[in-house]
Amino acid sequence: MHNDQQKREAANRRHFSFRLNAFFFIIFLLFSVLIVRLSILQFVEGPTLKAEENKIGTVPIKLPPIRGNIMDSTGYPIAYSTSTQSLYYKLDPDIRLKLKKGSTAKEQQKQIEERMRPFAEELSAIFAKDGDPAKQMTADDVLRQLDLGFKKNSISTPRRVKSDLTNKEIAYFMENRDQFAGIDIVEESVRHYDKGSISVQLVGYLKKFNSAVNSLDFYEKKKEETTDPKLVYLDQEDVGMDGIELMYQDELRGKNGLKVFPVNALSKIIGPPTITNPQKGDDLYLTINKNVQLRTENAITNHLAYLKTSPDILKINQKPKTGYAVAMEVNTGKVVAMASMPDYDPNIWAGGSISTEDYYNSEFMLNNGTIRDVPPPYEDRKEAGKHAPSMVMLGSTQKPLSVLVGLNEGLFTTSTTYNDTGSFYFGGKNSRVRIGNAQGHQYGALDPAHAIGKSSNPFMAAMVGNKLYEKYKGREGVDVWDKYMKQFGLGVKTGSDLPFEKEGIIEYYHELETASAQSALIRASFGQQAKYTVLQLAQYTGMLANRGKRMKPQFVEKIVDSDGKVVQGFKPEVLNTVDIPKQYWDEVEYGMKLVKVDAAFAGVNYTFASKTGTSQQSVGGKTVDNAVFIAYAPADNPVLAVAVVVPEGGFGAKGAAPIARQIFDAYDDEIGLNGTPRNPTAKTPANAGQGNTGGTATGANGAANTATNANKTNTAGTTQP
Repeated sequence: MHNDQQKREAANRRHFSFRLNAFFFIIFLLFSVLIVRLSILQFVEGPTLKAEENKIGTVPIKLPPIRGNIMDSTGYPIAYSTSTQSLYYKLDPDIRLKLKKGSTAKEQQKQIEERMRPFAEELSAIFAKDGDPAKQMTADDVLRQLDLGFKKNSISTPRRVKSDLTNKEIAYFMENRDQFAGIDIVEESVRHYDKGSISVQLVGYLKKFNSAVNSLDFYEKKKEETTDPKLVYLDQEDVGMDGIELMYQDELRGKNGLKVFPVNALSKIIGPPTITNPQKGDDLYLTINKNVQLRTENAITNHLAYLKTSPDILKINQKPKTGYAVAMEVNTGKVVAMASMPDYDPNIWAGGSISTEDYYNSEFMLNNGTIRDVPPPYEDRKEAGKHAPSMVMLGSTQKPLSVLVGLNEGLFTTSTTYNDTGSFYFGGKNSRVRIGNAQGHQYGALDPAHAIGKSSNPFMAAMVGNKLYEKYKGREGVDVWDKYMKQFGLGVKTGSDLPFEKEGIIEYYHELETASAQSALIRASFGQQAKYTVLQLAQYTGMLANRGKRMKPQFVEKIVDSDGKVVQGFKPEVLNTVDIPKQYWDEVEYGMKLVKVDAAFAGVNYTFASKTGTSQQSVGGKTVDNAVFIAYAPADNPVLAVAVVVPEGGFGAKGAAPIARQIFDAYDDEIGLNGTPRNPTAKTPANAGQGNTGGTATGANGAANTATNANKTNTAGTTQP
């Protein structure tokens, strides 16, 4: 028994020793694992964890880039950006609660304003104490910026209360963040536009990205495809919505910056931020010449004012309200002036949004009427629909091309004569149609050149439209006509790449289907079967001038980075050429020199070739006369092509030609039709061009006087359509 006990004690000691060794072994293993893990934490995962620690202790804020500037050809800033610190306020989502039931929208706004007034007064007091004395804001100013009527923003959109904060204002709000819930200081780029409203529809405007992404596929794709942190768009960033601002969005935008704030465990800022500055976008130098542009805008505005009471408008139901013009260099394609009048002040888009009132007042002026169909600015939409929009038929400005088609197709020769009796008839006995001249003129024997000079409708109908029909019969003749039109840029886009540009409205195929090929070709021959844009008309005029080269319209001379280095230049680009014998071009040019526009071009010191046009259009239950005019100068060595359209402006010689005259004069003064400026503007007044929307005659030196003198000569007039 004693031996058994000893055996048990020995066994217990062995088991205890084993358990003790096992315990120490396990402890050893645990410490080994711990040491290895600590080593991994320190040497392997340490840098990553350190970065994560820093991330937790900082608040990164993306900074939108400073948008590049848009200059005219001389370097004058049309649109420019400045970096500024702005105060934003985010409304409490419950601000609309506890409003009186049954209140109107205005009553609700008043209730909210009364509730927010103490806050507005507090901000006003801070601005008065620490802000710039020249930029003080009353409590009413603050309330207005808060947009408590929700006219410009939804309730979730932060309101920009004040820009250009001083260092004292910034310091005060940063030190007292806890007292101002909903307030944020944001560094942003603010867009400014010249007060002269220089070619505003071409330049375009900006909106916030979070709004633009729902409006344009361009930005929806940007949001989906852009992953580079420097290129990712911010919701409240301003982006281009039209014109050059949209067309060159990528070049103008630049790249994001970053502001990193150190914070403590309670997320309070505990030190100054680390800033990676945003990269400024590139600057654009346009082909637009500021002084030529302003004089073009004023010429249209003044002439519209004249036409409203002019005896030159023969139809009493016509009161022209709009005018459009494009001036393009013949051999380069550079557009030196593009005017869609009346225009508007683009600064109404400041901050990337617009009030309902401003939008309503500017709705019909926002779009560029030289590249798309824009209705006239009538307050009543129904009334606007009763008047001619910006795209009109070419009328007699079609005739130089019609003669080229006839000559090139062998329908007649340069020496062929046609007896214009004042009428041409086509169709069957029971559906006979008469084509006559304006005001019943009978011109007698006409060769092709004099048919252009006299603007003979019967010549075009008989010798071009009808003969083309007889040569090809049926649809083939219309196809041949269409081919020529497109070669001259009519019915196709100009290649300008401007957003929302239209191809035109072709109607001769509709006439083919509903009437006949004969009717389609005859009516098309004198410009009554298609509507084209003013830019298309200018490009076509340039082809008449350079004899067959369709130049791509250029709007940007060069792109320059923030260091002043040219990153992209532009060269003239020929889109297509038309091979037509020289003697045919000579015939057409001679005919355009015969066109009588003595009243508008009296006393000019340069030669020119031109064509007037009066396109008739049925709109609003009545027929109106649209004034159309094309010209190039100098006639023997063309430099500039100009196209002008004044819907409901009457005869082209009176309604549009005087405007073109002033554009040529402006170009000759500022740039020079012979390569040397004849009378350049030494210094543009500070208020140049201001008030264009109101029809005032301010502008570059001499613009108002030029317009006035031109208008005085208009009363002489001619009977040439």
